[in-house]
Amino acid sequence: MSAATRPAGERHLSIDAVRGLAVLGILLMNIVGMGLPSFAYVDPTYAGGSQGADLWTWAVNNVLTDGKMRALFTMLFGASAVLIAERAEGGGLGPVQTHYRRLFWLLLFGVAHALFAWYGDVLTLYAIAGVVIFPFRRLSPKVQIGIGVAILALLLTKNVWQSGELEALRAAAAAPGAPADVVQAWKEASMMVQMPPEAKAAEIALFQGGFLDALQARANMLPLFYLILFPTEMLPEAIGQMFVGMALFRLGFFTLGWSNRAYGALIAFGYVVCVPFTAWLAWLIWKSGFDPLTLHGLEALQQATRPFIGLAHAAVLLLVIRAGWLRGLTDRLAAAGRMAFSNYLMSSILTSVVFCGYGFGLFGELSRAELLWVVAGVWAFILLWSRPWLQRFQYGPFEWAWRSLVQWKPQPFVRNGRPVVPAAG
Repeated sequence: MSAATRPAGERHLSIDAVRGLAVLGILLMNIVGMGLPSFAYVDPTYAGGSQGADLWTWAVNNVLTDGKMRALFTMLFGASAVLIAERAEGGGLGPVQTHYRRLFWLLLFGVAHALFAWYGDVLTLYAIAGVVIFPFRRLSPKVQIGIGVAILALLLTKNVWQSGELEALRAAAAAPGAPADVVQAWKEASMMVQMPPEAKAAEIALFQGGFLDALQARANMLPLFYLILFPTEMLPEAIGQMFVGMALFRLGFFTLGWSNRAYGALIAFGYVVCVPFTAWLAWLIWKSGFDPLTLHGLEALQQATRPFIGLAHAAVLLLVIRAGWLRGLTDRLAAAGRMAFSNYLMSSILTSVVFCGYGFGLFGELSRAELLWVVAGVWAFILLWSRPWLQRFQYGPFEWAWRSLVQWKPQPFVRNGRPVVPAAG
C-alpha cells in the first residue's frame, strides 16, 4: 500500500522504526554532554579521557553518530510536518492551526526540558525551524531538496571560511611584535574553540550539587545555545535538513517506496564514501593532538557527510523491515519511535537522575567509554517499556499531553480494544 492510498491515521511502521533508531542514536551523542563537562562533547582531552577505550569511543561516535543521528531525527521531523498536515486536512483544526499549535507547545516543552533536564534540547530548535519550513511543504520534492542542499552548502562554506579566518588570526597574534589589538582579538576569538580549565571545575561542582545548582548550570549554558549556536549553526542546519526530510517523505524514502537497488546505492555511498572520508578527518583531528583550530575546521568539513551517513543507517533498517528480518527488534524500535517524544524526554530525565547531585551524582565521574553503560541501560528501558505501554495506552505520556494541549481537550488515552498493528510501509 502506498503512502498516497493509506487510510488516514494509519501508522507507518517504517517511519516509526527509523524514528526509534534515531532516538536511540541521539543518546550516544548527548550522553557526553549529560555526564561530562560540556566542552568534552567537542574535545575529548577536556574531560572523559582520550586514550584507549575512551579514544575509540570518541572515534566511533565521531564517525558514525555525532551529528548523523540528529540529522536523521531532524529530517524525520520535516517528514512528520508533511504527514501530520496531510492527516489534518478536513479535520476540526486543519493543517495550519494543527501545525502551529503543535509548535507553540513544543517550544514550551523544549524550554522546560532545557532548564530542568538537558540544556542541549532540540525541541526549541525544531519549534522555530518548523515555523520556517511549513509554508514550503507543497513545493515539489526536487525544489525542496534544492533549497535544503543550498542552505547546508552555504552553512558549510561559512564554517570553512570562518575556520580559515581563525587560523589566520592565530598566526597573526603569535607573530613577533603582534599588535595588542590583534592579540586581544585572538584571545576573544579563541573562546569559540576552547574553554578555560576553571570552567570545568565550576560546571562539575554545580551539577554535583542540589537541584537548584543543576538548574543554574543549565541556565548558564542556555545563552551559548540560544544566542550563539542556534542562529549561527543549529537553526540553518535544522532548516536545511527538514527541507530534505520533507522531500524524502514525499518521494517515499521513509515508507519503503524505493527499490532495493536505490536503498543499496545510498547505503554504499554512505558507508563506502562518506564513512571513510569522515574517519580520515577524525584521524587528522587525533593526529593534531586535538588542536582546537584543527578540530574546529575539520569538524566543519564533517558536516557534509552527516545526512548521508544518517540516511545510510536508516536505509539499512528499511531493508531489514522490507525483508521481514529481526521482527521482534523492529517492532520494538517502531514502538519506541511512536513514543519518540516521551522517550527523548525520558532519556534526559533518567540521565539527569544518574548524573546530578540530587540523584546518584555521577557527573564528571565516568570516563567516555564508561558512559556507554548508562546508554545501554536507557536503551534497555526504552525498548522494554515502549511496546507494553502502547498495548495499554493510545499514546506515550508526553505525546498524550502534547496532543491534548494542541486540541485543548483531553484525548483518549487508555486503549479499550485491540491495538492497531502498524503497516510495514
